[in-house]
Amino acid sequence: MTATTPTRMRPTGAHAISAGRTLGRILAIGLLVVFAGFPVYWMINTSLSTNADLYGTGQTFLLDLTNVTGWWPMIEGVPLLLWLRNSAVIASGTALLSLFLALSAAYALSRFRFYGRGIVGFLFFSTQMLPEALIIVPLYALFAGYGLLNNHGGLILANVAFVMPVAVFILKGAIDKVPHEIEEAARIDGCSRGRILLSIVLPLVLPSIAAAAIIVFFDGWNEFLFANTFISNADLWPATVGLSSFLGEFFTPMNQVMLCAMLFALPAIAFFLWAQRGIVAGLTSGSVKG
Repeated sequence: MTATTPTRMRPTGAHAISAGRTLGRILAIGLLVVFAGFPVYWMINTSLSTNADLYGTGQTFLLDLTNVTGWWPMIEGVPLLLWLRNSAVIASGTALLSLFLALSAAYALSRFRFYGRGIVGFLFFSTQMLPEALIIVPLYALFAGYGLLNNHGGLILANVAFVMPVAVFILKGAIDKVPHEIEEAARIDGCSRGRILLSIVLPLVLPSIAAAAIIVFFDGWNEFLFANTFISNADLWPATVGLSSFLGEFFTPMNQVMLCAMLFALPAIAFFLWAQRGIVAGLTSGSVKG
């Protein structure tokens, strides 16, 4: 008699379920890409459409690349580079000042035990409960009294007041995970608090600093309400206010607005793609024990 080897039954059902899950994930990712990318596509489509298409026959879903030659006449004479430079100055100043204050405050809240520590944390948190429009009038009066209107410095201060608490909570979560023993060993060696913060804690929380920097930078880059209220000099306008100046009482050149908006978004998109790893690592480093 010849021995027959038993044949293994392939778990076809399990393979089918796994393939179905993979297909479902691909479809979900595809839908998310379409959902997120469609506004960008429509922005490009609108910039390639003529006024006759937009306000007459209506624009089509397909890109008309023959109208690319009309881009330059639409931005010729528009001080877009000046607006972008102003936005970069405001966003960079907001990021630098916010990170400096947030790092100091986060370290104090994480390492020091003092009376009213919980109240201070709640006050930082409460700043996120107030909409900007609620304090725009008293803040305008305050800035007018101190000569901070039509001034990038005043606009940076206003942005920092709202976005710095967000950076504080991000950095505090990261500093909480830094072992106290490292700082105690440094203090035994004679390091001051300032040197410990800059030489030991700062390198360990760099991913979280990168994440906080991106958040506060984009807040300054995209801010509109304060800039539109406090800056009346057209030479000091950021790009957000400059784009709003295209809106007319009887006519708005939507193709020109979309073209300038696309150029305004390109630096932010490039910066985000370059720093996205820092965002993920920084947002998760403060919540995972290592």
